[in-house]
Amino acid sequence: MSTFKALVVEEKSDSSFDRSVKQWPADKLPDHDVLIEVKYSSLNYKDALSASGNKGVTKNYPHIPGIDAAGFVAESSDAQFSPGDKVIVTGYDLGQNTLGGFGQYIRVPSDWIVPLPKNLSLRDSMIMGTAGFTAAIGINHLRHNNINADSGDILVTGATGGVGIMAIAILSKLGYKVTAATGKMNQKEFLTDTGATTVIHRDEVQDESSRPLLSSKWAGAIDTVGGIMLDTTLRQTQHNGTVACCGNVLGHELHTNVYPFILRGVHLAGMDSGNCKMELRKKLWRKLASEWKPKNIERLARECSLGELDNEIDRILNGKQVGRVLVNLTD
Repeated sequence: MSTFKALVVEEKSDSSFDRSVKQWPADKLPDHDVLIEVKYSSLNYKDALSASGNKGVTKNYPHIPGIDAAGFVAESSDAQFSPGDKVIVTGYDLGQNTLGGFGQYIRVPSDWIVPLPKNLSLRDSMIMGTAGFTAAIGINHLRHNNINADSGDILVTGATGGVGIMAIAILSKLGYKVTAATGKMNQKEFLTDTGATTVIHRDEVQDESSRPLLSSKWAGAIDTVGGIMLDTTLRQTQHNGTVACCGNVLGHELHTNVYPFILRGVHLAGMDSGNCKMELRKKLWRKLASEWKPKNIERLARECSLGELDNEIDRILNGKQVGRVLVNLTD
């Protein structure tokens, strides 16, 4: 194998960026422990940023994006892994400044790799991917703080996005009542089919008043958008509720007050899937392979090839993506 197929992003002389599927030299992969033949990846917002030349995500080009990858070990200098092992890699520096999963091969440090759990296919692992894993971190926070299926309604914001749709599917599988907040009310049927009990317009969760507390509505929440939505959610959360957050679509700043925390004992928990410790990472992937695996998982994603990925990147950058995009590299 001297070259392999990949989606390559290149910086042009006028500082614009071009992306195309081409052959990439295998000897330009980084010098890490394990070579993996990638069979599936998935599209995340961070991938789209890297693919459009965002230097805050990827410093140097040409580059192969893709923060998710699942496939077979091809070579390993670490005895933990042998050729033919099925493995998952998500997060860390993959697809950011390390050549990523939108290529048919990656070479990564062995301590980034999760063995594929039993009863989980490579394909299903990438339907979930970073989005499903991030949602699992948030749900783990809820359960750690004793927010159970009988605690009350759980709010999921940004509900049609990758993390949102995966959170709804997992929470529903576990018996929770889920309220999905979205600006895409034309996707109400998709959200209810995924497991949402109630679908509301996102404007119902955006209160710009100065009231320090609002009527209690949510036992917990998975917030994927940040900004005013996160502030309002905190002010609406019940006593001892937990809000897990991971997004900044509505802004990276959080303007709130202390009263949800000191009068209602609300917990605010972050969801960092990129650098999650390996012990927890393996634990959550085992759950995603078993009792947390969404029902009818195929319905949560549509599949594309490397050649079709360019249009999907434009779609996610324009806020048009619904659910997950599975990238098939087996051709």
